[in-house]
Amino acid sequence: MKLKKGDTVVVIAGKDKGKQGEITTVLPKQNKVKIAGVNTAKRHLAARGNNTNTGGIIDKDMPIDASNVMFVHKGKPTRVGYKIKDDGTKVRVAKSTGDEI
Repeated sequence: MKLKKGDTVVVIAGKDKGKQGEITTVLPKQNKVKIAGVNTAKRHLAARGNNTNTGGIIDKDMPIDASNVMFVHKGKPTRVGYKIKDDGTKVRVAKSTGDEI
């Protein structure tokens, strides 16, 4: 998976198409990512303990397939590739500009 936690991405397909946000969680085995404020669902939470949570209905960010998001570089969506530097390190590059990410 070419996306990492902290990357800014834009949704290119689905109900939240066009929304932009930062990746909070990456699930590589499922090929999914969680993005702050995108693909939210209402979840009913029961109150547990004295002060830990009060319960109620909360908005929870749900995973979205990684193929439905695109990395944002300099304000524009771009594909991500890899490049091997002269010293042997592998770095991510933006396909549109060739810049290192």
